[in-house]
Amino acid sequence: MIYLTAMKNLFYLLFFSISASSYANVSVLEREALLQLYQSTNGNQWKNKWDLAAPIDTWYGVTLDGNKVSAIHLQDNNLTGSIPESIGDLKFLKELNLHKNNIEGVLPKSLGELTSLEKLNLSLNQISGSIPPVIGNLIHLVQVELYMNRLKGSLPIELGKLSHLEVLSIYNNEIEGKIPSSLYAIHQLRVLMLNSNRLNGELHGDIAKLKELETLSLFDNELNGLIPKELETLKKLRELNISYNQFKGPVSKNLVEKDTFNMTMLSPNGKIVLLETI
Repeated sequence: MIYLTAMKNLFYLLFFSISASSYANVSVLEREALLQLYQSTNGNQWKNKWDLAAPIDTWYGVTLDGNKVSAIHLQDNNLTGSIPESIGDLKFLKELNLHKNNIEGVLPKSLGELTSLEKLNLSLNQISGSIPPVIGNLIHLVQVELYMNRLKGSLPIELGKLSHLEVLSIYNNEIEGKIPSSLYAIHQLRVLMLNSNRLNGELHGDIAKLKELETLSLFDNELNGLIPKELETLKKLRELNISYNQFKGPVSKNLVEKDTFNMTMLSPNGKIVLLETI
């Protein structure tokens, strides 16, 4: 009898342990952050909604590592509204992908608290305001994709702190000012796409420091000055597009042939100019 009772107790203990682990959940703080993301982006209108009564590990686009939220992939899911400040409570998040939605508002400063983040993709939305300097806190970032939004202001010099960054894609926005010299210190950078903004000033010869660069796209800005000869030293460069700026020549035939639009420039009065080749 004692033996049977012990066996029953062991059975119930194992049963409840398995059940608890099956429904193991994230902390109250992280759960609340997810709920606020759902509410502030009108989750009841998403293509793939969350069943808020179900375990979080069943929620569409949410990946857990143990009991920590490690990734959110909600691209093309009809998110509207804005990103809440509470997003910063997801301290263990490594990937945040909200690509191709209808998110408005500004980038919350609390993004700077996501210090484990490796991939950030908020492209193809309607996000406005400037890129907060706190982005420099995210030292593990490998990819930053903010293209096709309504971002304004200048590129923060703090981007230069992202020493692991390989992809920086912020094209088709309203970014103005000069390219910060700190960008030339991101030696792992492979893709730099800043085209179709309002950037001005010169492209510095320090571009030669980006020896891993494979794609450089700066077309359709207001950049000026001489085209730096140092571009010739970028041996891995496969895709170059710096046309439709106000750069001056002369420029080598080799660089002209690499450029998608063959170094077609615009004069200050908007006249098309073909640069002299050497």
